[in-house]
Amino acid sequence: MNILAVDTSSVTASAALCEDDRLLGETYVRVPQTHSETLMPSVCELLRRCGVTFSEIGLFAVAAGPGSFTGVRIGVAAVKGMAMAWGAPCVGVSALEAAAWNHPFFAGTVCAAMDARRRQVYAALFAASPAGPARLSPDHAVALEELSAELGKEPVLLVGDGAELCYNAFKEEHSCVLAPDRLRFTHAGAVAALGLRAFRSGQALPPDRLLPVYLRLPQAERELRARTAQKND
Repeated sequence: MNILAVDTSSVTASAALCEDDRLLGETYVRVPQTHSETLMPSVCELLRRCGVTFSEIGLFAVAAGPGSFTGVRIGVAAVKGMAMAWGAPCVGVSALEAAAWNHPFFAGTVCAAMDARRRQVYAALFAASPAGPARLSPDHAVALEELSAELGKEPVLLVGDGAELCYNAFKEEHSCVLAPDRLRFTHAGAVAALGLRAFRSGQALPPDRLLPVYLRLPQAERELRARTAQKND
């Protein structure tokens, strides 16, 4: 089965094409243009170079969050549109779990973190494994101080676009390692691998049921609710 996977949940954008567990091709860009400008051209070029058409895709996968609200929306909307157009199922996976996928042999805890601003991150903890990261905590929005308290005494590998923020906050208190830049961010190949696992466990969805995972309300909605509450006081 051909799997097309995308990730636009952070500062990078990536697309991957896999045949079951085998990676056929992957794109990865970190440029000033918005993901809405780069994603679909990257997808079309990837398929062209691999000699695969949209009609041959059996599953669409996306890093459905948490992460940048705009980025997550772009990725989810793109996958929903492609899946609807070609009549294929889709699956959303955790962007944090996908970021942890790059590090199967780390001897310690892998902490995946996305910058949520205001000294907060979206984070999850994993134990590294060749079979894929084993989850130690759910994806959650958390203050840096609270996340520090969740870390044990084991070495900690920091990944994700919030990794450097966490490293600067934790390095005096914990044995932290900052993942190399090229392995720090989510790659769509990991999204495809997690998507295949979800598909095999019966978690695939029709496109109209695929939803972004924000963990908290977008800032505009939070501000609107705050203003509404003030008016009602």
